[in-house]
Amino acid sequence: MNYFDNKIIWITGASSGIGKQLALQLNALGAQVIISSRKKEELEAVKNTCTYSDKVHVESLDLTDISSFNFITEKLISQFGRIDMLINNGGISQRSLASETPLDIDRKLMEVNYFGNIALTKALLPYLQKQKAGHIVVISSLSGKFGFFLRSAYAASKHALVGFYESLRLEEEKNNINVSIVFPGLINTNISKNALNKDGQAHGKLDDKLANGISTELCAQQIIKGIERQQHEIFAGGKELKAVWIKRFFPKLFYKIIRKQKPE
Repeated sequence: MNYFDNKIIWITGASSGIGKQLALQLNALGAQVIISSRKKEELEAVKNTCTYSDKVHVESLDLTDISSFNFITEKLISQFGRIDMLINNGGISQRSLASETPLDIDRKLMEVNYFGNIALTKALLPYLQKQKAGHIVVISSLSGKFGFFLRSAYAASKHALVGFYESLRLEEEKNNINVSIVFPGLINTNISKNALNKDGQAHGKLDDKLANGISTELCAQQIIKGIERQQHEIFAGGKELKAVWIKRFFPKLFYKIIRKQKPE
């Protein structure tokens, strides 16, 4: 029996990108997956692509509709009896200069990427505490380790997640609840196309660096391996991940390198 067999895993942002691949691969490993996002039709398509579609439950969820989280969580617990793992993957990015970004865009990024994320965790947490077991996986970003051009609000939201979940890990260890924070690097997804510009509209372009990043399939494999090992931090990506090591041990060199990168 493999680690994920018959585990009940709830994945947000599962209609595309990394979330979709996590759903496909975890389902193929025998997990019962609950897939959520705002896009029900795309979730249904993901379900139909899964190896064991009878072990996939579609649950629409809008990360800005926090008032619905307790009801949805209670409904799922009533239906499945338990949830073993929550993968908080849903979120949006940004492509705009800090000086040109209205505060309402900063607030929207925080509302989705931070408040929506932790609110869902808080809705599920009492059930995990009661069952004295669980694993919370949160998808941050390399932008959760350091800022970059055109990412001020996005980086802020991802840094905030790290602070919250590192604290939560310490508090909930006594309840046998593990917390893993994932730091994806350059992954070939549509995240830059859907990123918000200074006007609150979709950026509509695929970054060159993302286009040359690793596939979502490989990214999901790396994340799943880290989850199985119950790693506190999971890094997924290619050679760009070396930047974390350079920043830690050679901060002056890191800044020299990062400031020469192309803003996109």
